[in-house]
Order: sequence, then C-alpha cells, then structure tokens
Amino acid sequence: MSRTCDICGKHTVTGNTVSHAKNRARRTWRPNLQKIKTELGGTTVTLKICTRCLKSDIIPRKVHTKASAG
Repeated sequence: MSRTCDICGKHTVTGNTVSHAKNRARRTWRPNLQKIKTELGGTTVTLKICTRCLKSDIIPRKVHTKASAG
C-alpha cells in the first residue's frame, strides 16, 4: 500500500535534515493520511486522504448513526 493521498496525490518526500554544524542526514516527510469511508457510485469505498483534503470537504464522509435505545 502506497503512502499517497487518493485525492490530491500528495506522497512521501525525501531530503536532508541539516544540523547547526551543517551535518546532513537523509530523512523522509510523510503526509498525514487518514482512512475514511465514502460513497462513490452507490458503493462504499475506503480512501486514504490527507488531512488537508479531509478539512476542505472535497469528499463527504459516510457517517453511520446508531439507533437510539428507547
């Protein structure tokens, strides 16, 4: 499974972390991905989307409501 947003395509980025003494060490920055369930074409689908896409309400969440006990 890839670490890529299904909506915007944001993915893992690599680079260097640089200390005050200018030492370089390789590191990665990973996107904050969340699994959400949504309805596409009448079927329930699980998507991995980044929090920026989740916040912008591009994809509506499928919310289950529990029946009241009464």
